[in-house]
Amino acid sequence: MTTRRSRGDGGLHWHEGRQRWIATASLGFDAAGRRVVKRGSGRTKTEAKRKLKAVLRDHEDGLAIAPSDYTVAHAVNEWLAFGLAGRDVATLKAVQSLCRTHVIPSLGARRVRDLSADDVDKWLAGKTGSCSTRTLQGLHSCLNRAIKRAMARDKVKRNVVALCSVPRGRPGRPSKALTFVQAEAVLAASAGGRMDAYVLLSLLTGARTEELRALMWDHVDLVGTPDVVPLVPPYMAVWRSVRSGGDTKTRKSRRTLALPQRCVDVLKSHQVDQARDRTAAGEHWHEHGLVFTSKVGTPLDPSHVRRDFRAAILGAVGVDAEDWTPRELRHSFVSLLSDNGVPLEEISRLVGHSSTAVTELVYRKQIRPVLQAGATVMDRIFDHEA
Repeated sequence: MTTRRSRGDGGLHWHEGRQRWIATASLGFDAAGRRVVKRGSGRTKTEAKRKLKAVLRDHEDGLAIAPSDYTVAHAVNEWLAFGLAGRDVATLKAVQSLCRTHVIPSLGARRVRDLSADDVDKWLAGKTGSCSTRTLQGLHSCLNRAIKRAMARDKVKRNVVALCSVPRGRPGRPSKALTFVQAEAVLAASAGGRMDAYVLLSLLTGARTEELRALMWDHVDLVGTPDVVPLVPPYMAVWRSVRSGGDTKTRKSRRTLALPQRCVDVLKSHQVDQARDRTAAGEHWHEHGLVFTSKVGTPLDPSHVRRDFRAAILGAVGVDAEDWTPRELRHSFVSLLSDNGVPLEEISRLVGHSSTAVTELVYRKQIRPVLQAGATVMDRIFDHEA
């Protein structure tokens, strides 16, 4: 004889509107006195009971049950809205672009509870032909952090994205440096133009483009102290950048660089040109104290610098302007110093790296071998034996 279920054991009924079996179980009352009921649905009685058991098991494990329609898109959008407080505006734009261009269109419709490591692996693998490794790392990071946030709020048991590795993507644009002949051609082509001082200072001091855009006249001394001992040559203090907070990339990036005489001369001429722009702009001039500005004194935008740089070197002999960017002037600075025997330690200090290991990693194609002592000694030994 079939026994009657006890009170609270739940029930099983057919839902005509949904055309599915619904299994229910009562778990008592919440703080507001409302009955807590958990449900599982399926096309058959067995399926409905199985899903209810899974729901009850999660409840016993302390896992809150996410709505059945809670998708990856919901998790990502909530992370974008509430999980990026205090981030720089540029960072927010970059992350939003990655999520809305790649993550949500591909995985957004997938329910978070059903997302598997295989889904993530296949998605990343499908992006390897169109995205660089750096972009793939960014995509993985965005999805990982969104699902991690959902897991912290009991929307999913575990973060399967953290279990997936990032594949190698499409090869990026290789870094390159100007030869001495090309560097001379670039300087000759930009001479006398609006980018003359910018190009010269970047190539002859190795300053980052974001450091030059933030450089202020208060941090530039074009005279020095020629009559005082110890002698202080003309210099520029690289203490700022356009990064969030206005500080340089690292603490060791804060450095004071002596200016070559050619830079001193071009900056004096640049001061005169900027004063002329200030007069021409009149009340439309926006004073920021910056060395490099637009014609009305506003800070330079990265896209404007790239455009003006390529226009400035358009006539350089042996240089295709479209193939070069302002940051490669810094690469050229490192390469020219290395070609002329400057020790790696000194180059590292000049470019503001935290260690020589960073310099070797970032500029491995520009740094020339400097470990010559062994070869020199061996040549002397065997020449002597001969």
